[in-house]
Amino acid sequence: MSKLRIGFVGVGGMGQMAHLSNYAVLKEECEVVALAEPRPRLARLVADRYGVPEVYGSHLELLEKAKVDAIVAPQMYRSHIALIPDILRAKVPVFTEKPLSLTVEAGRELVRIGEESGTLHMVGYHKRSDPAMEYAKKIVDEWKASGEYGELRYVRVTMPPGDWISGADMPIGSDEPYPPIDSEKFPAYYTDAQSQELDIFVNYYIHQVNAIRFFLGESYKITYVDRKGVLFAGESDSGVTVALEMAPYHNSYDWQERVLVGFNNGSVRVDLPAPLVRQRAGTVTVMRDQPSIAPPSVVQPSLPNVSAMRNQARNFLAAVRGERPAPSDAKDAINDLIIAKQYIDYRIQKYSI
Repeated sequence: MSKLRIGFVGVGGMGQMAHLSNYAVLKEECEVVALAEPRPRLARLVADRYGVPEVYGSHLELLEKAKVDAIVAPQMYRSHIALIPDILRAKVPVFTEKPLSLTVEAGRELVRIGEESGTLHMVGYHKRSDPAMEYAKKIVDEWKASGEYGELRYVRVTMPPGDWISGADMPIGSDEPYPPIDSEKFPAYYTDAQSQELDIFVNYYIHQVNAIRFFLGESYKITYVDRKGVLFAGESDSGVTVALEMAPYHNSYDWQERVLVGFNNGSVRVDLPAPLVRQRAGTVTVMRDQPSIAPPSVVQPSLPNVSAMRNQARNFLAAVRGERPAPSDAKDAINDLIIAKQYIDYRIQKYSI
């Protein structure tokens, strides 16, 4: 297997902690050969720390001068529409963080450009790459196909705010100001206050919106949102009930995100670690309850000590090599923005936000 040559566009905090630190150790699969960062002192410090030989001041300079097989571009999502089209038009496979964009319209434009150029655009829903989520998805799909445990009835995600950093090493920094960059504008059909609510929602909860679709294998529509923004409920295309508990409580000492998938005669639960935890997967609890066939059982399988972020990097490399599809590409990620818009529209119509 030949090593893929990887370029990085942006090496700020998340770029280092969530991504560069993971690609840098996958030495059998890839080599980080170039980075683009508009803050020259930070660029040099990071390049020296991770042994990156080529440093450029912009993504355009990197595209012009560096020889790369793929690019990791961990930018803020409202910057995607200004930067990512250049990479897609250069026909370089690209990874970006979630969400795809702020609005459905900008997301559709990115999809259009990617399809027009025939270029892979993977979106960083890293929870799909957690070994616990992958294991649970396999069980859920097997139960849906066999019908052995009855119908899929319910998917619930609970995500109270907590310690998402979980002791991760702090990134290299500098006191250089970040140069201005074009950001996606707020949509004209919302007020600034409504747009800010959309911005907050997609920043904090789009992972969970996506996780529900991951287990359903289909999309869903929101049918209820509470006044305080703690809960939304909905129904999938085939009639499965879904719920997202966004902030039922806060805690300051750990991360308590959970996914529950319910069937008539069993359930699959995933307890996820903090987003930046190092080398630890989530846990899966599988409950089977068919007393006429076998005694009820609760099993927690052993999983590899691999973090979702590390496994996500491997999944992107595999997608670039054409070994398997990306866990979530740009076209798939559009569906999450559609649901996010439903959430804001409901709050506007029901509560006049």
